[in-house]
Amino acid sequence: MADYDLAIIGGGLNGVSVARDAAGRGLRVILIEQGDLGGAASAASGRLVQGDLSVLERRAFRRTRTALAEREVWMRIAPHLVRPAHFVIPAHSDERPPWLLRLGLYLYDRLAPPGSLPRSDTIDITHHPIGDALQRPFGTAFGYSDCLVDDTRLVVTTAIDAAERGAVIRTGARCVRADRSDIWRLVVIDRGHRQVITTRSLVNACGAWIATVAETVLRVPPPRTSVVKLGQIIVRRLFETDNVYVLQNSDRRLVFASPYQRDFTMIGTVARNFRGDPAAVAMASDEVAYLCDAANRYFRERIDTSDVIRSVAGVNLVTGRPGQRFAREGTVTFEARRRRAPLLTIFGGDITTARLRAERAVSYLLPFYPMSPRWSAEAPLPGGEFQTERFDAEVEAARERWRFLTPDQALRLVSAYGSRLHQVLGEARAKTDLGQSFGPDLTEAEVRYLMTKEWARFPDDILWRRTKLGLTMGSAEREQLAAFMATAVQRVDSPKAVHSAAVEPGPQQG
Repeated sequence: MADYDLAIIGGGLNGVSVARDAAGRGLRVILIEQGDLGGAASAASGRLVQGDLSVLERRAFRRTRTALAEREVWMRIAPHLVRPAHFVIPAHSDERPPWLLRLGLYLYDRLAPPGSLPRSDTIDITHHPIGDALQRPFGTAFGYSDCLVDDTRLVVTTAIDAAERGAVIRTGARCVRADRSDIWRLVVIDRGHRQVITTRSLVNACGAWIATVAETVLRVPPPRTSVVKLGQIIVRRLFETDNVYVLQNSDRRLVFASPYQRDFTMIGTVARNFRGDPAAVAMASDEVAYLCDAANRYFRERIDTSDVIRSVAGVNLVTGRPGQRFAREGTVTFEARRRRAPLLTIFGGDITTARLRAERAVSYLLPFYPMSPRWSAEAPLPGGEFQTERFDAEVEAARERWRFLTPDQALRLVSAYGSRLHQVLGEARAKTDLGQSFGPDLTEAEVRYLMTKEWARFPDDILWRRTKLGLTMGSAEREQLAAFMATAVQRVDSPKAVHSAAVEPGPQQG
């Protein structure tokens, strides 16, 4: 008998979503990630959960309707991570005419499920706070509703849910060989230890490394794909409102400028074909300049490339030839032959459709396993056990229970941990009860939680993925954090120790 029903190589959003769905249907699941969860393309998204107006412009009505339906699902199951936002498109005299924008948003409203978010509207921004940050003569803007998401926390929280449903999550583990017969026999190097794992089915969810893993580890023909680099920049805050500005650029692409971590603005996304090592991906100077120029067409406060505090880049895959448009729904392929264990390959796509993509991928295995029905659209993610409209009440409840929290601290913590914030702060009555501080926001209690419950191993895992506090933390505080994590009493040697009550026994050493 194989150790597992399903093994997944790759811990990005696609991989953890498959793990969650499959574990929730009763399969014995293991996920293997050589680095950190959400450490590649999943950490370089535009943070949007939306129907995508540019897709609608290409008359992809069914895709838009599906994405908008998934937007509703995310708000229902992850109200702490997926937050409604008001998006604003300033009418630019050189771009799409106002009547076309009105028509597009009218269709957008009609394709969305009724009643959840406010409908689109026309705004006279001449004397409106929305217009304060914009150049003149912008006088009209068109508003509509969509959502922003904390992308990397969504990945980690999905992995937590998968683990609590029985999946084994192993980070810092690399599959170096896979032999295929009626089962898969995987050779895994896990923190320097060689293990042999057997599984009845395998998922290749390695993102930009899909082809490399297919050729060198699985020894199967790789899918025909093209690599697209996606990038954003982060600058000081350019506007005081909480709106997301949708900027029509001169090449007709839409660039989004959104509030980011209270004091910053994220601008993106720029997409380019990519060749090279995905592990060394970075934004080029002309790509940074492109986003700066797009913002400078609209905002009063000009930015230069030297004003960029941080740039974020990752690569995603599309099926087919270079230059082909990014497919938001991604790609899932399935291959199974007689006496050959099944192989699923899943790649590409955006955040909005990730849950649905995983659900469809796992459904390919229905002829091979008895499974419970589809379920992931209704069950909240950890911390999301409240309704969207109660988010502000959750923040106030946190401030009432932990009175030492400032409003901004309570907002950050509830946005990250939702209704499970008590697992981080416990019964603390003062900030000193949380142990050592690493700057004004990060405490020893939170670091210990992230190490023991969320697979954080290194400072960057905390500073850039599980939180974004790397933007404001100084070098001395980073060194203190690194020293603390290196000598922490409560080390995490394997995810099995993290969720011991929820996981299947691991395979024997090879």
